[in-house]
Amino acid sequence: MEGDKYRGHLAGEAEINTEWRHGAPPSYELVNELFEQERTKDWPKGSLEEIVQNTIKTWEMEVSHKTRLEDFKSINPDKFTFSVNGRKPFSAKETLEIGSYNVLLGSSLPDDMLAYKSSDETFESSHDVFRSAFPRGFAWEVMAVYSGPPVITFKFRHWGHMEGSFKGHAPTGQVVEMFGVAIVKVDDKLRAEDIEIFYDPGELLAGLIKDPKVAATETTASAPASTHTGLSCPVLRH
Repeated sequence: MEGDKYRGHLAGEAEINTEWRHGAPPSYELVNELFEQERTKDWPKGSLEEIVQNTIKTWEMEVSHKTRLEDFKSINPDKFTFSVNGRKPFSAKETLEIGSYNVLLGSSLPDDMLAYKSSDETFESSHDVFRSAFPRGFAWEVMAVYSGPPVITFKFRHWGHMEGSFKGHAPTGQVVEMFGVAIVKVDDKLRAEDIEIFYDPGELLAGLIKDPKVAATETTASAPASTHTGLSCPVLRH
């Protein structure tokens, strides 16, 4: 398999013994097409912005599709932590177990106020929820980089077309997007040791629950088959 132009560590001799969640490396063809058609920034090759963008896309790919931390090359597994909006940090092992969506959408709000309850979701179910809502993928881009290594601070945009159902809510066909800021501490090999993300989950979820819920049969009919073709977040399926 050939590599991906936006993500490293997908192919080559170093990945011969990698254990992939779905048995083989993912394809990002659909979400790459969406990214190229609708990105707002086209960073020069080799620029700090492009390096940061591709590094985060690589991390998202690894946490979504590799099952063993020993196969990760974008982070330092022994030191890595991941936190969102100042909440408790998760270790690399914890993030891999519950999935990045469940870290990103964790909340202390009462259950009856939650559009998405991460404590009820598994790694697989969380990815299926968003794979259903965004059949073409959930694209991700760097909007600006404010500081370089070893502490990288940047603004990002995450977007997709809601062409499938979300938790029983009918597809709108509209673009759902969110913006955020991240602080990433890296080592001398540019491996992430700490990722902090700050964003408003309501910005994302409001677009997904805009239309009322529909009958289960209608929801099932609108949901695409699960193909496991790289349609997962990274912040973060990018």
